[in-house]
Amino acid sequence: MRALAVTPIHLPPEEIRRRQDRYDRLAPPDLEIELVDVGAAAPASLDTGESVRASEREVAAALGRAGEGFDLAFPDCVLDPAVPDTVAAQPLPVHGLLKLSATHLAGKGVRFGAVVRNEAIRAEFDKRVADYGLTAYFAGTRVLDLPFEAIADTATWNRALGDAVRELASLGATAVINGCSAVDVEPADLPARIVDPTELALRLLAVQP
Repeated sequence: MRALAVTPIHLPPEEIRRRQDRYDRLAPPDLEIELVDVGAAAPASLDTGESVRASEREVAAALGRAGEGFDLAFPDCVLDPAVPDTVAAQPLPVHGLLKLSATHLAGKGVRFGAVVRNEAIRAEFDKRVADYGLTAYFAGTRVLDLPFEAIADTATWNRALGDAVRELASLGATAVINGCSAVDVEPADLPARIVDPTELALRLLAVQP
């Protein structure tokens, strides 16, 4: 099975390679993923509501240009830009990393929270969870207040998780979604498990119906 992944922002070649390497490492044996850049018209980071909306428009356009040879597609972003809220009739099914991972957790009765990089991402993340009808399972989102560069800095990102995860655990969360699709999650002694939404979503996509 071949999947097309589209970045939510315009990225330099070295970051595309890093993310592609991550997909190659995480993908189950029967799932091949090709990551492509969304294009130069997209924002360079998601720091405002306007950049989130611009990302959504450009991802939708990139998905619309997808050629043959793919079985499915998804945005390389936990905010699920341009992912339909319901199943839509289209030549190439479009899935969402957040939709897959959060729905799976809720389906197992897991109360979950999330950590994200900044306030603009928090607002969109919370909206998506509500749009998917998962609010009853959601303990909320905590902002790590990290720069864009921290996405590729595994140690810095993981060091920032502690207080946020402990606070969400105190609200009943037993799982915390790491709110970035491109960050590696490291093992940690925390009161709630950290869920890598990309790793979980890829495992779910590889399950044949």
